[in-house]
Amino acid sequence: MASVSLRQVRKSYDSHAVVHGVDLEVADQEFVVLVGPSGCGKSTLLRMIAGLEDITGGEIGIGERVVNQ
Repeated sequence: MASVSLRQVRKSYDSHAVVHGVDLEVADQEFVVLVGPSGCGKSTLLRMIAGLEDITGGEIGIGERVVNQ
C-alpha cells in the first residue's frame, strides 16, 4: 500500500460546489472510514481518489506521485 494525500481538493458541477477544499493524509497501512449524511460528497471524494471523477481544484497524491495532473 501507499500513503494518500489530498490538498485543498474541490469539486464543482457548473457553479454548484459539492466538495469544498478537503485536506486529508492517510498513512501507509492506515485504515480510514468516511461517514456522513446522504449527499455530503463521500462517494464523489472516493471517485476522485480513484481517478473516476475529474477534480475542479487541488491535488491528489498517492505515494510520492501526484495523480490528478
